[in-house]
Amino acid sequence: MTAKKKCCKDKPRCKKCPVVLKRLSDAGCAERLDLRHYLVDNKLKKKVLKRARER
Repeated sequence: MTAKKKCCKDKPRCKKCPVVLKRLSDAGCAERLDLRHYLVDNKLKKKVLKRARER
């Protein structure tokens, strides 16, 4: 998945937001490939994604 260049500051954050992808990689659910590209786990739990998207 490719992160957007800038966060749009929606509530909750969108799924391609760089902040969300960074939180997922810190939680171990995504792997950072380079600056804007992430490899997200296919079996990502809904609770984990909800927690990463909250403001």
